[in-house]
Amino acid sequence: MQSVPYLCSILGVSLILSACGGGSGGDDNQGGQGNSSRSSASVIAQSSSLASSAPSSTPASSMNSSTGNNSSVMSSPSSSGAVIPSSSSSSHVVSSSLSSSLAGQSSSRASSLSSTASSAASSVNSFSSSSAPTGVNIVPLFDQETQLEPVIQFDRGDALVTRFSDRARDRHAKENHFQLHDHYLAFYWEDRTASIEIIDYVAKGGNSIRMNVTTLSKLDDLQAENRWWYIGGNTLAEFCGNGVMNVIDTTHYWKEEGFNCREGRPIQMGDRLEFEISQFLDKNALPRGRDHYYGSTFLYVVGKGLVPWDVTDMAPFVQGKLYQRDSIELPPSAMLGGIHSLNRQVSAEPDDHFMQMAYGMGYDNAQPFMLGRRLAHTEFTDGHHDESPENGIFDEMIGKAGPHFINASCVNCHNRNGRAPVAPLGEPLTKWVFKVADAEGNADPALGHVLQPQHVDGAAAGEGKVSISAFTEADGLRKPEFTFERGAPARFSARIAPQLVGMGLLEAIPESAILALADENDTNGDGISGRAQKVIDPETGDLRLGRFGYKATTASVRHQVALALNTDMGVMTSVLPTPDCGSEQAGCGNSGSELSEEHLSNLVKYIQLLGVRSQRDYNDAQVIRGKSLFTSIGCAACHTETFTTSAYAPLAEMRNQVIHPYTDLLLHDMGPGLADDISEGEASGSEWRTPPLWGIGLSPCVTGGVAGPRGGSADGVDGGEYCTPHASYLHDGRARTLDEAILWHGGEGQASATAYENLSDTDEDALIKFLESL
Repeated sequence: MQSVPYLCSILGVSLILSACGGGSGGDDNQGGQGNSSRSSASVIAQSSSLASSAPSSTPASSMNSSTGNNSSVMSSPSSSGAVIPSSSSSSHVVSSSLSSSLAGQSSSRASSLSSTASSAASSVNSFSSSSAPTGVNIVPLFDQETQLEPVIQFDRGDALVTRFSDRARDRHAKENHFQLHDHYLAFYWEDRTASIEIIDYVAKGGNSIRMNVTTLSKLDDLQAENRWWYIGGNTLAEFCGNGVMNVIDTTHYWKEEGFNCREGRPIQMGDRLEFEISQFLDKNALPRGRDHYYGSTFLYVVGKGLVPWDVTDMAPFVQGKLYQRDSIELPPSAMLGGIHSLNRQVSAEPDDHFMQMAYGMGYDNAQPFMLGRRLAHTEFTDGHHDESPENGIFDEMIGKAGPHFINASCVNCHNRNGRAPVAPLGEPLTKWVFKVADAEGNADPALGHVLQPQHVDGAAAGEGKVSISAFTEADGLRKPEFTFERGAPARFSARIAPQLVGMGLLEAIPESAILALADENDTNGDGISGRAQKVIDPETGDLRLGRFGYKATTASVRHQVALALNTDMGVMTSVLPTPDCGSEQAGCGNSGSELSEEHLSNLVKYIQLLGVRSQRDYNDAQVIRGKSLFTSIGCAACHTETFTTSAYAPLAEMRNQVIHPYTDLLLHDMGPGLADDISEGEASGSEWRTPPLWGIGLSPCVTGGVAGPRGGSADGVDGGEYCTPHASYLHDGRARTLDEAILWHGGEGQASATAYENLSDTDEDALIKFLESL
């Protein structure tokens, strides 16, 4: 029988928690193959309506407009999520046998699990694995009973309505000479977001477009600008349709026009309306902070909606030449994160790629995103914010960390939401997680399941520092060797903090789509035998599909975030209220939630809604060649290009999106070279979840950061701030280049690694160029 633990994973670092009681961690290092006759179809329960009609949700009423009415008739989403477009011209379709098996239970579970739902979180301290009850099916995270947030776009009958939100910006999106668009200013979480409604009457035969804008703080009535129709002649932020919005009251504004000043005619279907709303706040209404802000640049295609954009050129600015860096719609294949993918970054801020909110975020979600971001940047020891002294102290968060912890905040490990760097030899690895176990694979009696080197009373009271003592190298591939301050545990696994973007979209992929790719017994003989990780939900006791962490040992973003708080920072939540503690260990801290549900929900939403940057250089011949090679040498067999997310995902931004993450979220045996000696649930020491590849080309600059003075250049020329890359790949950062990361592939990945080695230098360069474009 398979060992199905109550699995929890730190953001990128896994550990096993018991929700079912009894059992032992056991020694699954032999591979944990279990009953190989089990089919994918037999382990999932799904709504019978998965492939039929999709859900609908009712958006909040549109603000009164000067024409038309407020009746909001929503068009139902159409995608079922059961069809998975592949990287080839064909599509993966869920087999009839699998589809029929989805008609079982949508939210039920075996009686042996139901009794644990209320006690799941309270039993975390045992941290042991337990066997899966026979006949229990995987329960989808989302189904027809899931409560949905309002849609972002709907057909009202007389107009196409799009409702989204935005944040305040320092400068304009295309001003790379300032380098001041993607970063965050002081007090960004204090009433500096706006909700926007576009009412497109032209889409339904009318003759105008109206924008309604709702702010959290009063704007300056004389500077409440809403710029339409970009022309980019005298500046890189020039619009021909400037003007101040009409004022309804202290927080409601509107603008309506029927003329396209860019083309000199009435607005028509298909027109590209590029616009920017400036939040020039009323300084008398602000308690603190700056009052003058700009906004994001959006591209709205009349009759279609918001689309992520690229630009026509990046040539140096020429005074008086029209349409420089004109916005154009990205092709669908370049929208890695679907229609809410981030536009091309034109502002020359290479370290800020992973810190952006999803493009065209839902109407009510910008402010929770900002509040969650504040938490991610706050240290749970002294409450200070890491970006600016002006942001002050978050008093409510003081003293929540510990007593044992790894680091005091999310961003202290995830550099700018990216990967942690590999520390120099001999320096403490404070951005890593070390899973530990005794010789039998159970929790280390003196440490628990995770080594926590820091303590609120100082490092001397912690569980001991770890550092890299040396790298052993053979055939150009290196492997870190570690030194433990207080002696190495019997077993351990080193995990470097991964990037965080795209997690909300991965959470929204239907279980059926992932399981349709599983081939545990390699029945097609291609050497690839991906299999699903199975996880017990800590709040409900349901058996879920594992998605997150290096071994896919958490099922949801909420579960993942709660684990990071618990073991990384020592902050207990309602999800996981008990600290990690070894059987012979004392002083691990008290049980009970320390973070309010509101704060936890905001932090989860922040992680879910981090935007995925679109592909770059997608028309480059070398990139196109590299993508073809990526498929032909077998990389796409695990790194699946395309999925359609669930129609039942609660967040509208994540719902019915065609995404390109390049992962199957399944476990694959990567051979002894990458193996550790700790098993986690279904995963043996040599099995790892296929990591998504979106953002991999941006990762070095995000991790490494920037140097040089910001801005100071002539219009249209990159400012003085430049990337100082730090590249590290794989679970312990051993690979310094993408080339090394590929060559480390063994086991199921060995054939592709060998095929890569056999490519010509030109083709190897093309494949790397393709990866760097993601």
